[in-house]
Amino acid sequence: MRISGAVLSLPYDGIDTDQIIPARHLTVIEPGGLGRFLFTGNPELETRLSAAPHASILVAGADFGCGSSREHAAWALCERGFQAVIAPSFARIFLENAYNNGIVPVALAPEAVRECGLCVSLEIDVTEEVVHTDRGTRHAFALDPLRKTFLSNGGYLKYLDGKIPLIRAWAAARS
Repeated sequence: MRISGAVLSLPYDGIDTDQIIPARHLTVIEPGGLGRFLFTGNPELETRLSAAPHASILVAGADFGCGSSREHAAWALCERGFQAVIAPSFARIFLENAYNNGIVPVALAPEAVRECGLCVSLEIDVTEEVVHTDRGTRHAFALDPLRKTFLSNGGYLKYLDGKIPLIRAWAAARS
């Protein structure tokens, strides 16, 4: 699995879920319609997003996704077309929501993140666990093998959704 795309660089530590999607937009319980609210309320982040409307890879500072445990943050990123987030570290709850929703979380050393943030485009080889920059450099990262399987199926939730018919068939056969 490979992800190639334009970069949105947000070189700030501690971008929390309130900045990703403000609480006033959390009126839904299913994905859909949240992408338009991504980074609203933070003029700097909104400006950077509007300057990179087709970006699919977000590069951010440390502790990305900290704050409250809203899955809406991952939903909004997905709806805006982001397939991966590169950062030195992630808040644990955001990391789980990323895996669940098919966003590839790439943890790199701060120097590598800075270089990726200066790139116009990147390619992430999820299978080989390597980021290729448009500057000709490569940066290795690691993913949990089981979660990597889920990512190749669109995230844990889509993976499970694909298993439901099998589970129903198995349960029916046992009845």
